[in-house]
Amino acid sequence: MIDPLERWAQYGEKPDYAGLLTFSGTVYSQDPGELEGFDVAIVGAPMDDLVSDRPGARLAPRAIRAASSPPGPHLETKVDALAELRVIDFGDAPVIPADPERSHAAIEATVGQVIAAGALPVVLGGDHSITEPSVRACATAHGPVGMVHFDTHTDTGAEVFGVERSHGTFIRRLVDAGQVEPRRYAQIGLRGYWPGEREFAWQAERGITSLFAHDVRDLGIREVVRRAMAAVGAGPVYLTVDVDVLDPAFIPGTGTPEPGGLTASELLLAVRTVAAELELVGADVVEVIPTGIGTADSSALVAERVVREALTGIALRRRG
Repeated sequence: MIDPLERWAQYGEKPDYAGLLTFSGTVYSQDPGELEGFDVAIVGAPMDDLVSDRPGARLAPRAIRAASSPPGPHLETKVDALAELRVIDFGDAPVIPADPERSHAAIEATVGQVIAAGALPVVLGGDHSITEPSVRACATAHGPVGMVHFDTHTDTGAEVFGVERSHGTFIRRLVDAGQVEPRRYAQIGLRGYWPGEREFAWQAERGITSLFAHDVRDLGIREVVRRAMAAVGAGPVYLTVDVDVLDPAFIPGTGTPEPGGLTASELLLAVRTVAAELELVGADVVEVIPTGIGTADSSALVAERVVREALTGIALRRRG
């Protein structure tokens, strides 16, 4: 196990631009035998072979790590999640280019190692298709899971451009496989022009809860999240955040942007609330396309804060 802060121990923290690159300077290991005793493990899933528009999300796990801030108390909640939780960076799943089947198998196996050790996996994507193997690993351990899904799009297509395995079809695949319970599944932030009547009819037949960007506008983010959590209810839950749920003003680096989305402050509050109130067994943030280096990359920066808010919520829940 490697401690990236070791050479800076006398200062209590290291500069973001120096030393080994891990999420928020957490310890690092690729040995599943060293996961024992950790609460959370960060896993990178650097693949974007199944996007339907702009590529580049394969570069996001490194960018999110590079944009991560040093540990410290959350100024609103007064909780230092990285002090209260034992968090380890478990590196990246061994994905390979142009072979989504083997890459998905590698992600599922790596996330499965985290779960087997008793830690909660937080996955840095990658395109949104990486949620499918991550959820499969969680469902193998916990049974069918509920889901809270922040996104512009439902990702419930039967196919995209005639292709069944895509970042726009994985939800339908997970529901059809019995790994996501549709009546315990809520979408937040939908807007734009896709999907259409066929996909929404499929969802309605299965009792899926859809909450739109105009619901956030009209009801406020707290009420929308309350309704989503009420639909999901008790039991194991997976949290997935596609950053295109944000308005493009807040996320210039993403593959399928859609104007009229959430603000960063709305999303961060929502993620923390979900993590604090529900029984999370896994989480991910996806569809970031890096646009800069380190904290100059505003897209990676907001994705990193999504993870930090989730960790803060998990720490609050464990406080009781």
